[in-house]
Amino acid sequence: MSNSVFISTIEPNSGKSLISLGLMELLLRKSDKIGYFKPIIKGKQKNKDHHTELMLKYFNLNQNYEDTYVFTGDQVNNMLGSGQQEQVIDQIIDKYKTFEKQHDFVLIEGTDFVGDNIAFEFELNAAIAKNLSSPVLIVGSGQSKTPEVTTSALKFALDSFELEECEVIGAIINRVDEEEIDSFKTMLKKKLGGTGKNKELSVIPNNKLLSSPSVAEIADQLNAKVIFGEELVHQKLVDRFSVAGMTLSNYLTFLTENCAVVASADRGEIIMGALQAHQSTTYPNISAIILTGGFDIPDSIYKLLEGLATTVPILKVSPNTFQTAVHLNEVKSNLSIHNPDKIKLALKYFNDQIDATNLENKIIGFKPKGMTPKMFKYNLNQMALSQKMHIVLPEGNDDRILRAAEQLQVLNIVKLTLLYRDPEVVIHKIKELGLNIDLKKIDIIAPAQSPNFLKYVKQLYEYRKDKGVTLDVAEDLMNDVSYFGTMMVQMGDADGMVSGAVNTTQHTIRPALQFVKTQPGIKVVSSVFFMCLDNRVLVYGDCAVNPNPTAEQLAEIAVSSAKTAQAFGVEPKVAMLSYSSGASGKGEEVEKVRKATELAKVLAPELLIEGPIQYDAAVDPEVGLKKMPDSQVAGQATVLIFPDLNTGNNTYKAVQRETGAIAIGPVLQGLNKPVNDLSRGCTVEDIVNTVIITAIQSQKN
Repeated sequence: MSNSVFISTIEPNSGKSLISLGLMELLLRKSDKIGYFKPIIKGKQKNKDHHTELMLKYFNLNQNYEDTYVFTGDQVNNMLGSGQQEQVIDQIIDKYKTFEKQHDFVLIEGTDFVGDNIAFEFELNAAIAKNLSSPVLIVGSGQSKTPEVTTSALKFALDSFELEECEVIGAIINRVDEEEIDSFKTMLKKKLGGTGKNKELSVIPNNKLLSSPSVAEIADQLNAKVIFGEELVHQKLVDRFSVAGMTLSNYLTFLTENCAVVASADRGEIIMGALQAHQSTTYPNISAIILTGGFDIPDSIYKLLEGLATTVPILKVSPNTFQTAVHLNEVKSNLSIHNPDKIKLALKYFNDQIDATNLENKIIGFKPKGMTPKMFKYNLNQMALSQKMHIVLPEGNDDRILRAAEQLQVLNIVKLTLLYRDPEVVIHKIKELGLNIDLKKIDIIAPAQSPNFLKYVKQLYEYRKDKGVTLDVAEDLMNDVSYFGTMMVQMGDADGMVSGAVNTTQHTIRPALQFVKTQPGIKVVSSVFFMCLDNRVLVYGDCAVNPNPTAEQLAEIAVSSAKTAQAFGVEPKVAMLSYSSGASGKGEEVEKVRKATELAKVLAPELLIEGPIQYDAAVDPEVGLKKMPDSQVAGQATVLIFPDLNTGNNTYKAVQRETGAIAIGPVLQGLNKPVNDLSRGCTVEDIVNTVIITAIQSQKN
């Protein structure tokens, strides 16, 4: 179940603030531990985001302003310009996960769409929502647009979010003229009504008062000086601007309720006439007088104003009347903490037009489809950081191993030992590669020169003497880095080992099979790959160790793989793969999988296990529903068990190469202590990920 909702607009000035206020009030009815999070705020760090301050102060939220955001718009633009989009998402995840722990629920707001590249901002919002596993509520504006144009834009946005595997729970059109409400509702239902079950589709009418700027906002955006009535600027709202370009007697007929009079500062008769009209019961109330041209008010008029009880703010700006009129047309209105009546009106509009029960159910009842790769890797890092473990890397002279060691040292996530016959060669290579590795914080050991060497030789002899191993043979074997590293783990001098960048799988795991042995009740050592696809993480087993497992071994592999998935935060739904689904298929291989499924259910009756089942029926909801409509696994499997090594190994490599998925593994399971194998084609990132996985395995041991 989700504990957040992400509000995203499709354009600037859509009235997103009204939706945020309404949702926050709705959520606070359920809990007082609601957090507000806006990953990217406007402008520069020294200027606080107006809307963020409003949310914090109006609802008296128990959080610091600095905790609400990660980047300013300027910072993000600089990072994106230098190709650091991945780092932007990573840092947002990192701060959000810390913030999330302090609240029962978090209201997340997307960017304000004030940059030059709206399409790119949209993609960025989708990436953030997806990686935070947050359902999305889309907001658009119907102001000065037809129902067709607005709803088409919302439909495009909804489709784009869902294409990125984001769950959209509703769409709201804001600022619609009263006479157009029914047309917008009809078109919204027509365009988006068939895109999902019970989505919240709402239209909110425009209210002139809500879109009217305060005199304070006008003063701020025009860089105006308030010369009278400063205490009134937050209270007074301006419906329209009225330029005085004629004599007073003619101009008075153009005054309307809550208008702002715009006149040259040397027009004393306009100033006094407008004030008198405001005080008269036969003329409408005005909201402000804006004096242009940079002139000083004539002394006689100024003296007169000083002696009056001013009930209208008077502002002064430098540009002439025409320039000022142009600037006034660009003034934007915001909801402000200084005008609580306006906020209350906004909340009333939200509550009157939104089906609160439906929206609440969509938000609170939302369950993410899966874990994104970035969130999976973030969780791995947090798990590894909770207890720093000691990992040994036997292939200490390989460039990739050394580069991985540099990254792991920066993360400060594990203690490392490198093995090589000559430590000075390793040190020279570190310098040659220009790596920033602190040699005081990493051990580089030559097995034969280790003070533990003879102890390890004797221990290996004791383990293997019944197999014909003599002390001389044990000494020869212990010179091998794989044997030495595995013995470090076995003797408790390291917590886990990662090898295989240079050595074969057999060379890596043979020592572990000889003396580390399998866990009680486990007969077969197997492996899984964590397949980090674009929008989820799947667990593949066994793609690296067992060439042709029996039904009994396959059942054990399935249960071990499910437990491994669970240990790393992936909810296990196990699919036993074959070339047919359900009871339709015949043949020796299908029968093996069918028997393995039955045995696995006996071994672990608490698990959801389905088989035999084809790959498409296991992972595609539509295919799964057609082929196995009553299955709790079909279409939503997270753990996929392959019938043999040939199928599994080819499948994982095909998926990795064709989709760009990150394959973390193979991760060995079933051993008493963690020893993991690398592919000889592994990247630096593969090594880092496998070391972190190994560290977490050793914590659990």
